Amino acid sequence: MKKLNLPLTKEDILSLHAGDPVLLSGVILTARDCAHRRIFECLDRGEKLPFDIEGATIYYAGPCPAKPGMASGSCGPTTSARMNVFAPRLYDLGLNSAIGKGEMSEEVKSALVKNRCCYFAAVGGAGALYGKAIKKSECIAFPDLLSEAVYRLEVVDFPVVVAMDAYGNSIYKNGK
Repeated sequence: MKKLNLPLTKEDILSLHAGDPVLLSGVILTARDCAHRRIFECLDRGEKLPFDIEGATIYYAGPCPAKPGMASGSCGPTTSARMNVFAPRLYDLGLNSAIGKGEMSEEVKSALVKNRCCYFAAVGGAGALYGKAIKKSECIAFPDLLSEAVYRLEVVDFPVVVAMDAYGNSIYKNGK
């Protein structure tokens, strides 16, 4: 199993292949459907985003409130296909990787190859496990969206699998 620190370098990304198990440590941002819509509204108005997308990793998730003594509550992935319409533009703007659940579109796959990026799969139903990997959580954008706001998470040994790599390979299409 590979252990990688975030933000990922292009060398890190190019060393990954569909099916590789990975433990991520560092900063990830959360963004679900509503946050993506807000991000695109800002971009379409020519506004600067309230966070840097360049080199970032976005986790398609909304953290539950933390129990006392915890940085976050359960934080499981949401269905990534809902971000198909958004992901290619974000990769073009410098997003390095995303984490979610399930297959993504051919357009996303093309954007990953074009921009030399990757998409990680997280296990649905394992939100409590992911919550334990979160060491710090801070809302950094769109707080009115509550759990769908953008959060900055500091994670240690966050378990994922490379679902789609920078070479166009996919665990969903290649049978890996």
